[in-house]
Amino acid sequence: MPGTDVRNLVAGFRVCRTLSVLWFPNRASALPKMVWRQLFLASCLSAAVLLTNVEQKIFMQESDASNFLKKRGKRSPKSRDEANAENRQKLRADELRREYYEEQRNEFENFVEEQNDEQEERSREAIEQWRQWHYDGLYPSYLYNRHHI
Repeated sequence: MPGTDVRNLVAGFRVCRTLSVLWFPNRASALPKMVWRQLFLASCLSAAVLLTNVEQKIFMQESDASNFLKKRGKRSPKSRDEANAENRQKLRADELRREYYEEQRNEFENFVEEQNDEQEERSREAIEQWRQWHYDGLYPSYLYNRHHI
């Protein structure tokens, strides 16, 4: 049917016209396009400025990179300085670990000592109360003044 292409074109035009009326009710269609272009250009410009500033911090000079890669391959032996630095790091980590566990042990010992002191105080008070309750007027009491033959 030769007329269907024209009908589809007219229907599409009506849809576009309806959408343009919804988006731009005052028919000022050039203004939003300019705003979008300005936003796009501003974002591109800010991204470019940001990348140039970040590039200086992330990337290193080519000479520095080549020197870094030339230092040592994966399988080549470590230099004496590298081995000493690693040993110093390991010794420092061991020392910190030892200090940490010693501090934890001291805290626990202090806690246990406080608990024992409190328990002894409670038991001493309980014994004293028991002695006062059971005191029969004789001093010292019979139970605590036994003579063993």
